[in-house]
Amino acid sequence: MTRPAHFLTLTDLDARQLRNLLARAIELKRMQRAGERYEPLKGRVMGMVFEKSSTRTRVSFEAGMAQFGGHAIFLSPRDTQLGRGEPIEDSARVLSRMVDVIMIRTFEHDKVERFAACSRVPVINALTDMYHPCQLLADMQTYLEQRGDIRGRTVAWIGDGNNMCHSYINAARLLEFRLRIACPEGYEPRQELLREGSGRIELLRDPLQAAEGADLVVTDVWASMGQEEEQIRRRQAFAAYQVNAAVMAAAGPNALFMHCLPAHRGEEVTTEVIDGPQSVVWEEAENRLHSQKALLELLLLQ
Repeated sequence: MTRPAHFLTLTDLDARQLRNLLARAIELKRMQRAGERYEPLKGRVMGMVFEKSSTRTRVSFEAGMAQFGGHAIFLSPRDTQLGRGEPIEDSARVLSRMVDVIMIRTFEHDKVERFAACSRVPVINALTDMYHPCQLLADMQTYLEQRGDIRGRTVAWIGDGNNMCHSYINAARLLEFRLRIACPEGYEPRQELLREGSGRIELLRDPLQAAEGADLVVTDVWASMGQEEEQIRRRQAFAAYQVNAAVMAAAGPNALFMHCLPAHRGEEVTTEVIDGPQSVVWEEAENRLHSQKALLELLLLQ
């Protein structure tokens, strides 16, 4: 099986690769919990380029490299010439001569594309304004663990048509589930992605209609990093799109709730839901570690 050169969007994997990766993530999780020592990346180094801060992304990648016997270098804009205006292409040419894999968490998606085009080593998109594919690996692993194959199931995305929503559209195409997106007018996902996912995607305005009979309900913050100045306007626009007890009651009896975190309790989700019995957000967060370890194996070893 040909390994992908980079992981910039979920569609850099084909359906078979994605399913194999999810199964491998579950196995790596079992091994780690059993205390089995497995260090396939001994002597390997990951460069972690952060233009957007993160808790889960940094800890999961850094811990994953350590557990694999490798090492990770954290690079913020204050620590690199990127923060002083060095062209991203030049940074890619230099960094990729010194490390074995690079993850980037940034704003514009074209930055990771330009970086990858000049890199000698695999590049991982750890979040851009357009996509968040690493989170989808964790979400899909969590669903597989909790409920089995997601093929043929129904997922309700409630809230902003943002990077997470875009990645859910890609996941629906690869893993063959139905995706209902409920969002206010003016906050829809990109039209080209809706076209690509046509047949599996339904765009709605009513969150209760989207959630009806769903197997999984997912949301995200109403204002992402970089959108803070829009917070008041967004709070008004999304007021009817909170995931609450009524939304979860409309979903199927075995429905799960997911959120990529951090959550704003009382805004996009109530405390009752996120701390409730249908919520798997903590398992989902932990699975960033295991699914990304499976991704590193795929990119570097297979």
